[in-house]
Amino acid sequence: MSSTEWADAALQAFDQVVQSETGLRSRPGQRRMAEQVAQTLSVATLGSPEPEGAAPVRAIAIIQAGTGVGKSLAYCAPAIAIALARNTRVLISTATVALQEQLIHKDLPALMAQMPQPFRFALAKGRGRYVCQLKLAQLAGGGPALPEEDDLFYEEETAARATRPAHETEARLRYYTSLAQSLAAKTWDGDRDTLDTPPAPELWAPVAAEAGSCTGKHCPMFSQCSYFDKRKELVAAQVIVVNHDLLLSTLGGRVLPELDNCLLVLDEAHHLPATALEQFACSMDLSRLLWIDRLAQRATRIGTLMELAEIADIPGYASQLRQSLQDVARLVMDLYGDALRPPADATGRKRWPEHKMPMRVRLPGGVLPEVLLLPLQQLAQQALGFIHCLSIIAKALRAQIREHPDEAKRLSTHYAQIGMLVPRLQTVHDTTQLLLQQPPATPHTLAVPHAKWFTLTMDGEYIALQAHASPLLPGATLRHKLWQQVRGAILTSATLTSCGQFDFFLRESGLDADEAATALEVPSPFDYARQGTLVAVATHADPKNADQFTPEMVTALLQDLAQVPYGALVLFTSREQMRQAVEALPPTLAAQVLVQNTLPRPQLLQRHRERVADGQASIIFGMQSFGEGLDLPGRLCESVFIPKLPFAPPDDPVGQARAEWLRTVERDPFNELVVPATAMRLAQWAGRAIRSEEDQAHVYCYDRRLTQTSYGKRLLAGLPPFTRVLRPAI
Repeated sequence: MSSTEWADAALQAFDQVVQSETGLRSRPGQRRMAEQVAQTLSVATLGSPEPEGAAPVRAIAIIQAGTGVGKSLAYCAPAIAIALARNTRVLISTATVALQEQLIHKDLPALMAQMPQPFRFALAKGRGRYVCQLKLAQLAGGGPALPEEDDLFYEEETAARATRPAHETEARLRYYTSLAQSLAAKTWDGDRDTLDTPPAPELWAPVAAEAGSCTGKHCPMFSQCSYFDKRKELVAAQVIVVNHDLLLSTLGGRVLPELDNCLLVLDEAHHLPATALEQFACSMDLSRLLWIDRLAQRATRIGTLMELAEIADIPGYASQLRQSLQDVARLVMDLYGDALRPPADATGRKRWPEHKMPMRVRLPGGVLPEVLLLPLQQLAQQALGFIHCLSIIAKALRAQIREHPDEAKRLSTHYAQIGMLVPRLQTVHDTTQLLLQQPPATPHTLAVPHAKWFTLTMDGEYIALQAHASPLLPGATLRHKLWQQVRGAILTSATLTSCGQFDFFLRESGLDADEAATALEVPSPFDYARQGTLVAVATHADPKNADQFTPEMVTALLQDLAQVPYGALVLFTSREQMRQAVEALPPTLAAQVLVQNTLPRPQLLQRHRERVADGQASIIFGMQSFGEGLDLPGRLCESVFIPKLPFAPPDDPVGQARAEWLRTVERDPFNELVVPATAMRLAQWAGRAIRSEEDQAHVYCYDRRLTQTSYGKRLLAGLPPFTRVLRPAI
């Protein structure tokens, strides 16, 4: 079939689903989106281009689909139809595991029932969300004590017993035993997300599956492995649902289909740039170094058993690595100790803030002091040498496991003993490499520095000193890491434009100069001018002056809240602002307000729904996490209150470094970063108001800058076309 025939067939499949599904009605915007999806994915060249040597055709569509368009169906039906016709697969990536599960448990089963061709789909999660049965079996105990060389957790448990109360040790044993029993009885599938109660990180980490400690099919537990059972489902699936973190963390690996030979859909794509920065940042510990000795001891002991000559270098590498890390830590404290140590109290003693946030110092311009260059260069060489020795041991172990399957359990345990600590060593190498990348002497737009910073914080009774480095521009990183591999892709979300333009997202995602990329805005089918009102409330006080603005804003807010008949949502930009509003509530209103974090989110939302169903007023006070992904249709949210514009100032180290670089190259970080990011967030917050074609709602904003500044007009351009009402200050 030709690309035109593929596209036509895909649209026919979409039309058939719309016509056959009860309750679905034709939406012009949804079909326009489906047309773009079909056209884009049908022309992309997958696999080796034909004829040999020809350049492959790449096609990427960026589609903003307003609330109510029905974007899941608009991309799923045509993408899956084309994948089936082309004998390839669709990789759908979402922002969170919760959104993955919505597709898996709701959207895709409903679609499969209506598609002209059957298809199989599967959910892909990171390996660490599954239990390692080899580790669990040891921690659950139940058998005779193992000799030290066969015990995965010998050092950890020996050290823990010296400090951990006996009742806590017994509770951990009971917990791991219960997990093992549930697995054996098949009442649990080994996925942490299916446990009735989410495990605490410190309980889950020791039993989580990890790539570095896994021998795959050579493990004696392979036939029962939860992770590899799920991998088998992926092999047979034509549709695989992942999240952005997993997609980016497995680039270049074999976990997911190769991106040049499958179709890619990125839903909630506005999260992609931030996820990329998190994924490709690095950090290393400069103060807690006992793991180096444990790794060296394990490697030396196992290498001796394997009769490997290379182990002779391990004690030297370990000693040098530890010394270099200590040298770097000492130099960092010599250079930045005054800035990293917490401020003194009235008695002159250094006291950590109650919230235990790390003290932080950033390197201006990403320039590493010369005194740190040589120690870090030595550290990189030592880490690389150590890694080389460990790779030789790992290769020998894998060979022995293949040749002596009767010894697989013991040898797999040795492999895991090393592999559990190797990621820390790899992190040292990767972080050091990023830190050593110095910016050019003369700043210019083509040479972007890295963000580099050090933190000092309390970890229990210990002080932890860490070094961090991160790319500055997510777009540059995504161009290099992701888009070079992709042939056909759809990026979609309800908020991809900022201030009415795609420019900001295209830059952030690395697609601004990509000739394969096209952008399309599909407006919402809602009649916002009829269904909604934007009330811009002015205040006498400047919102920048919190002491004067907050009391005036709270007074106006409480007057408006008193008029709420059913459901409402108030979205605050700071906890202090929310605290003052809560304290000012009169008893009648206080009884109607549900405050974020006073209840687990599911319980809070359930109570809100119950109150509204009973005809009562119910008002949710929340922060940023309640401003996105919250679906409260109809009476559940008839009013959204925004006390202050949700500015996102670059106050984190990466944002600060990026703003600094923009100023250096004579560009304005406020207009390039702050305003566009704020516009996207404001659009998300306002988007909580109208969720269906029957909704009627009001959005209140108490920040006069929305209507009285030039950038406020840019923010307004990115909002739905509500009927606008200006309310002057009283």
